[in-house]
Amino acid sequence: MTQSVPASPEVRPLQIDDITVIDDSKLKKAVTAAALGNAMEWFDFGVYGFVAFALGKVFFPDASPAVQTIAALGTFSVPFLVRPLGGVFFGVMGDRFGRQKVLSLTIIIMAISTFCIGLIPSYASIGLWAPILLLLCKLAQGFSVGGEYTGAAVFVAEYAPDRRRGFLGSWLDFGSIAGFVLGAGLVVLLQTILGDETFLEWGWRVPFFIAGPLGLLGLYLRHAAEETPAFTQQLEKMEQEDREALKEKPTISFREIFSKYRKALLVCIGMVLVTNITYYMLLTYMPTYLSSSLGYSEDHGVLIIVVVMIGMLFVQPVVGFFSDKIGRKPFLLVGSLGLFVIALPAFHLIGSDNIGLIFLGLLLIAIFLNCLIGVMASTLPALFPTRIRYSALASSFNIAIIIAGLTPTAAAWLVETTGNLMVPAVYLMIASVIGLITSLYLPETANRPLRGDTPNASNRREAKALLQQALDHIEQTVQDVDAEIEVLEQQIETLKARRQRLTDRHPDLE
Repeated sequence: MTQSVPASPEVRPLQIDDITVIDDSKLKKAVTAAALGNAMEWFDFGVYGFVAFALGKVFFPDASPAVQTIAALGTFSVPFLVRPLGGVFFGVMGDRFGRQKVLSLTIIIMAISTFCIGLIPSYASIGLWAPILLLLCKLAQGFSVGGEYTGAAVFVAEYAPDRRRGFLGSWLDFGSIAGFVLGAGLVVLLQTILGDETFLEWGWRVPFFIAGPLGLLGLYLRHAAEETPAFTQQLEKMEQEDREALKEKPTISFREIFSKYRKALLVCIGMVLVTNITYYMLLTYMPTYLSSSLGYSEDHGVLIIVVVMIGMLFVQPVVGFFSDKIGRKPFLLVGSLGLFVIALPAFHLIGSDNIGLIFLGLLLIAIFLNCLIGVMASTLPALFPTRIRYSALASSFNIAIIIAGLTPTAAAWLVETTGNLMVPAVYLMIASVIGLITSLYLPETANRPLRGDTPNASNRREAKALLQQALDHIEQTVQDVDAEIEVLEQQIETLKARRQRLTDRHPDLE
């Protein structure tokens, strides 16, 4: 929804004081708080994917092993259906009351619901109530996560200087992978120390209990962080234009979002689909695929994935750094095209029964996944203006997540139904085609202010450079317009000459 225009607005060029110089200590707090909360979210997802076999036996003991796995992964996927509700709710709250407040609330809900999973008695103790309680906890997680990643991405993007947004945004998904590594590593450690029987009896609960202290730490960091400069400036503008309207009603119109920003919404959905289908395929479904479908030991399967994820941690900031130099679009194109090319070969390597080749197949998928996730947090918030950024991003992101979140369940069901171990590769190729199409329509946003915002700089010197860059752009635009006017004037003179010749030949036409 566009801002109302005040009467007789003063139009003036960009000035040095219009450029926000970001305080470095505040910036570090913002990035750390956002990344830790995201790590908390993906810690749970990682743990859940790696202990799905145990949860299937604890909460669905009467089913066959294959059905147990599908049921456990199905409980993982169902919460994605409520994520759009959480996205809309927290998005509107975030655009009206601030990003920092909403992110503090989402991490509280996430921590409590994850902790409670570890408290649920087994099916043998309370019967059908066990899977019902598990589903309720997952639904609470899904609702809170609906506003978590998108809010954190907006928070970091609005704090980051324009020339470092890619690098700083990449730490958000660094937190995601780190959460997976922590969760998976903890599962491996517990299985090794406790043994399969003890782990199945009570050891699987321990990773979920870790969510309590992690949540408290994340809440402390987010509470200590200040509101983003972009949102603060937006509030000041709105108060100057209409103080009473701001107090009486939300300033979000979803009808206008879906009509005016349709292209940006579709681009966002396409990016989220290819990135998160690949994400869930590799980091959530692969441990189950290796153990249930290919028959590898659960310890070996998890260990390989952990090593791959550790490698991804080192690549992630590198992708973000270079996206600030050459742009976001090249990485999205390379990531999508690469996944399409290597999907089938990678799954043939994974099914080779050779641990080195298995690792190579997973590593190929991980490298091209890094190209996508390395620029996600810096690209998506730049598609929308500040005033509706959280709402629009959360809505479109979570619509796509409904489909992407079904990946582990759908892949497991397709393999079980068809008996074809290459079906997940085809699934991945379809997602990569969506990514390629989306990348072609994506506007380049590197080294530019967020849509509708004034520039952000790391220091005064950089602010002066950005101002000069903006002035040079204006000067170039004026020159281009002058050149177009000159061409039009020449065309007009040519038409006048033709008209004169016609009237000379045919005086009656005049």
